[in-house]
Amino acid sequence: MSRFVNLEFEDGSGHELRPEPGAVVKDEAYYVAEARTAFGAGEFEPALRHFGKVLEFNPQNTAAWSGQVRMLIELGECREAKLWADKALERFPTDPELLAAKAVALGRSGDGEGALAFSDSSIGERGDTPYVWLARGDVLLARGENRADYCFEKALLLAPRDWFTVWLAARIRFFHEQFVLALKLLQQAVEMNPANVILWLEQGRCQQTVGLIGAAELSFAQARQLNPTGAAAYRARHQLGPAGLLARLRGRWRGLFKR
Repeated sequence: MSRFVNLEFEDGSGHELRPEPGAVVKDEAYYVAEARTAFGAGEFEPALRHFGKVLEFNPQNTAAWSGQVRMLIELGECREAKLWADKALERFPTDPELLAAKAVALGRSGDGEGALAFSDSSIGERGDTPYVWLARGDVLLARGENRADYCFEKALLLAPRDWFTVWLAARIRFFHEQFVLALKLLQQAVEMNPANVILWLEQGRCQQTVGLIGAAELSFAQARQLNPTGAAAYRARHQLGPAGLLARLRGRWRGLFKR
C-alpha cells in the first residue's frame, strides 16, 4: 500500500487559533524538531510522519522533502523513495540533497548509471553538504567502485566530531556489507555520543555479524541499561543468547581438538 497521502497545502488564510498559555505550539518548527529527534533515534517511521507534518505547514521546506525520501530509503522502500523524490524535484529541480537522495534510491534499486548521473548533478549544484557526499559514497558502493572512501572522508571532514554523520556513514557501510568498516565507524560514534541507545544497538548488531559475540552482549546490555523499558535491546539480547552459546561451545570444541 502506498504511503502517499493527498496533502492539501493551504495558504494559511484561515482563522488563527491561539494556543493556551504554556501549551506546546505544534507548528512547523515543532515537527522539524520531532522529525530530527526521531531520525537520530533510528525511529524512521515516526520521522517520516513528522516530515510529512512539516510539509503540511510549509510545502517549500526542501529539507522536509528530502527527509521524507531519506526515511523511505532507511525503511527499505526505495521505489516509494524514488516516487517521492520525483514529486519533490518537480518543485525544486536543483536542490542538491533531493538530487542526492534520488541518487541513493536509484543506486539501491539497481540503476547504477542513473544513480551516478543524479549524484553528479547534486555535486554540480554546489552540493557541499555531508549528506551529498555520503550519498555519493552510497552510490559508488552500489556500483562496486573503490572511490567511495574519499566520499566518506569528505563527509566527515565537513562535519567534524559529528556523531550523526559518522552513524549515517556506518549505516551505509553496513547496508553494503562492509561490516568491519561499519563497526569502526560505530565505535567512533559511540565514543562521541555514549548516551544514544541506537548507537549501542547497531554496534552490537555489527559485532554480532562479524562474530564478536561477547562484545555484542556488552553492547546490548549497555543499550538496556540506557533504556530499561526499550523492547529493541531486549529482543537483540534475547536473540543473541543461542548464538552466544553456540559460539562458546564451538570455542570449547576447538580447544579440545588442539589438546
